[in-house]
Amino acid sequence: MKKNGINNHKGLSAVRMAGLTIIEMVVAASIAVIVVVGLAGALCDSQRGWNSMYNRAYSDVVTGTQIAGRTFDRIVRKSGTLYYQIDPDGEWLEVCYYADPNSVLIDRYARFFREESNFCIEYGRRSPRETVGIETVCGNVSSCVFKQTGRSFQMLLTLDDGKEKLTTVTSAVAHN
Repeated sequence: MKKNGINNHKGLSAVRMAGLTIIEMVVAASIAVIVVVGLAGALCDSQRGWNSMYNRAYSDVVTGTQIAGRTFDRIVRKSGTLYYQIDPDGEWLEVCYYADPNSVLIDRYARFFREESNFCIEYGRRSPRETVGIETVCGNVSSCVFKQTGRSFQMLLTLDDGKEKLTTVTSAVAHN
């Protein structure tokens, strides 16, 4: 029997209820959980990688080598090649420079050396010999070697903080 275009049999309904079964809900929820867990894992790995790269770029070892290299370069570039001393084993280097650009005498010195685990510079007057001050440039120094070739001075500096080890070579040319 047809009533309003719908077949109506005893016990069976031709009209189907709209919605999801419990099995469809469980399958959909399982897929969603797998996708969310996968995205969370990828996000965590990405964050760990970013933190690792940030720590490498801005660690004490990296910034220490950069500061030491710039300071070495700045001082050596204003020094002269006539008045310098270098340890035969390369453990220290002393260069002389003008205190004032208008000066006619090279009247200052800077001595680069390693003291325990620090890279230090001693500043002073040449004549009479007088130490004006000692500056600690960076720490965590495991080795520091100086060399001289022509008008160029090199510093081979290794910093090690226990987690990271970095060796850098800085070369500067004396201009005066």
